[in-house]
Amino acid sequence: QGEFLVEISGTTVTITCPLEDEGIQWDPSGKRGDREERKFIIKDHDSTPANLSCSLGNKKHKLYLNARVCANCEELDALTVAGIITADLLITLGVLVLVYYFSKGRKGRASAGGDSRPRGPKMQRPPPVPNPDYEPIRKGQREVYAGLQSRGF
Repeated sequence: QGEFLVEISGTTVTITCPLEDEGIQWDPSGKRGDREERKFIIKDHDSTPANLSCSLGNKKHKLYLNARVCANCEELDALTVAGIITADLLITLGVLVLVYYFSKGRKGRASAGGDSRPRGPKMQRPPPVPNPDYEPIRKGQREVYAGLQSRGF
């Protein structure tokens, strides 16, 4: 047995009956449309489900139509979709390469001009203490601080 062929373009739905002889009778069950040989054309379809049938003599084929249509939709073929995806990937890859090269160049400059202090440990004497009460303990002066015991809590 044959199958119905349903074509959707914008808000127009075209249904082709699987019966191949002339004199096909359509029963659109409330839907208005144009009849052309084996085809039933519904213009300005409102996306509501419908039961359709086409018959010729004692042969009858039924169709439940649940087609979503929109007036502002655009049809895209597979080649267009593949082209859009490929272009998006190439642009993304280009941005990644640019970011990589610019960040690579900045990293070298930032460490060279960042701070001017040397990073290694430097053996320097601290500056002199202005108040003699806070001078560091020298070998001969331990008895001055001998009375300060650490307290246990």
